[in-house]
Amino acid sequence: MKILLVDDHIVVREGVRRLLADLGEMELHEASSGEEALASFRALAPDLIVLDLNLAGIGGLELLRRLMAEDDRARVVVFSMHAEPLYAARALRLGARGYVSKSAGADELITAVTRVGEGGRYVEREIASALAFTQLSAEDPLQQLTMREIEILRLLGEGNSLAEIAQTIGIAYKTVANTCSIIKNKLGVGRTADLIRVSMEMK
Repeated sequence: MKILLVDDHIVVREGVRRLLADLGEMELHEASSGEEALASFRALAPDLIVLDLNLAGIGGLELLRRLMAEDDRARVVVFSMHAEPLYAARALRLGARGYVSKSAGADELITAVTRVGEGGRYVEREIASALAFTQLSAEDPLQQLTMREIEILRLLGEGNSLAEIAQTIGIAYKTVANTCSIIKNKLGVGRTADLIRVSMEMK
């Protein structure tokens, strides 16, 4: 099996290479950026791509969109630091066939690569449970946001500080901070940095 591993951290790539070495006959190629990954994808036609979402330049979700646009049969396993169901749901909607967080056990990544390589699908057990609960209890989390919350999320993505957002909208700083906390709860993320990433990926 020919695998393309896309991650901007060499330590992660080395760890994944050692981990997947036990799978038997395998040809592993590496890319450290979205641009490099696209070039390798076109040149190598890999059987499977293991993709990180946090990439400089072309982000992971945008790269996933481009890969699927070039070949909708591409087999992609996302291997990300993000364990929130929001990220998994978006990656799967874009065409990924697997999703595993970097906090999962090694067996989860091996299982995902094996199953997706065989033409199946695999989502980390804990994330799969959270996704199932989300789908039973609500629609897409982004659809739960009010117009005010969407506006604040958009302004965060444009690089505005909370104070600048308060001034732009004409509300108190504390109101903006409280609204950000509400948005985090709705989207299932823990940090303002996650909100900024979500906003940027919405564009």
